[in-house]
Amino acid sequence: MDMTVSVWGAISALIIAIVLILKRVPPAYGMVAGALIGGLIGGVNITNTVTLMMEGAQDIISAVLRIMAAGVLAGVLIESGAASSIAKTIVKKLGEKRALLALALATTILTAVGVFVDVAVITVSPIALAIAKRANLSKTAILLAMIGGGKAGNIMSPNPNAIAAADAFKVPLTSVMVAGVIPAVFGLVITYILAKKLANKGSFVESKEIEMKDNAKAPIFITALVAPIVTIILLALRPLFGINIDPMIALPIGGIVGAIAMRKSKYINAYAISGLNKMSGVAIMLLGTGTLAGIIANSELKDVVTQALSASGLPPYLLAPASGIFMSAATASTTAGTAVASTVFSSTILGLGVSALAGAAMVHAGATVLDHLPHGSFFHSTAGSVNMNMKERLKLMPYESLIGLTLAIVSTLIFGVFKLFG
Repeated sequence: MDMTVSVWGAISALIIAIVLILKRVPPAYGMVAGALIGGLIGGVNITNTVTLMMEGAQDIISAVLRIMAAGVLAGVLIESGAASSIAKTIVKKLGEKRALLALALATTILTAVGVFVDVAVITVSPIALAIAKRANLSKTAILLAMIGGGKAGNIMSPNPNAIAAADAFKVPLTSVMVAGVIPAVFGLVITYILAKKLANKGSFVESKEIEMKDNAKAPIFITALVAPIVTIILLALRPLFGINIDPMIALPIGGIVGAIAMRKSKYINAYAISGLNKMSGVAIMLLGTGTLAGIIANSELKDVVTQALSASGLPPYLLAPASGIFMSAATASTTAGTAVASTVFSSTILGLGVSALAGAAMVHAGATVLDHLPHGSFFHSTAGSVNMNMKERLKLMPYESLIGLTLAIVSTLIFGVFKLFG
């Protein structure tokens, strides 16, 4: 039986998934439904369509397991107050005169050490609102500073998106993290420049919107850093000394050691439960993403895209960032966009002569360009974090895309044009 999905079937799968997500259908269900209907439209019978979906989901299982393990680290950082302590210390040290830079840097560091980008924005937002009121900064400026910082940190983090890229291209997670450092620096700079230009544009913070939580029991800055430092040291053993500590082991160990260092060992189980609850939504979404990837990977779409790229005369390595951009637009998620693009296009990208690390880095950076579209949760959760209305939030999107595009362009220059690494 023919198990190749037509181009129209693959495109239909994406369109149906997007429409259902826009209709507020849970993303996992939206992508499963899109995959199923797309496979049938693409000329594959229902039995083989389900087989392709199952195979796609199976390919994502290793990433899902590592993401579940990352819940321990995330739970410790968020529930212990470590994330808040890190953010407050950074903002306090840089001061109100450099408030926008402080907010951007705080969210960069939080996402870089393993906090979800939307959770990082929500964590920093109470501090941002208070500073914005005192310094007379607009909501647009502070939210862009936090989002841009989050995007920068996200491409050099042990977050689910980096795990998905590392797994698909079979490279160490630390290598993917390091590959994002230089693009992140450029992203942080452009974030600060754009946020400064928007300092007086848009609505401003009202006194009733400021709500600072009492964090008297929050850990001190040094102990708050123990969990991410231990995690990064464990992950770095493979590239430095050839000692392979899998992220599924390193991430929870980092969280547990961090909790002990903060004298909160009796709460480890509670932190793990909280972290697992946060990761479960991502894990389930990725399984849905896997079914969609299974249909697209076994379709003629990737061949058509590759042929179009060849006919255009553009360099073949552009498939990596382009696929990340395209899939992040389809899923409105860095994680799902990276997972689909990496799973579907990794073999093609490698076949074009692009190294595994370069491919992972460029796909990963490309997935930050359009991950903030309104059919995703990030758009709405970040708007809610600063009480921003829909119209004003929509106006912020071009600036977010410009920051993501900066990350993608710098990554492509490093790994595609100049081939400095990988």
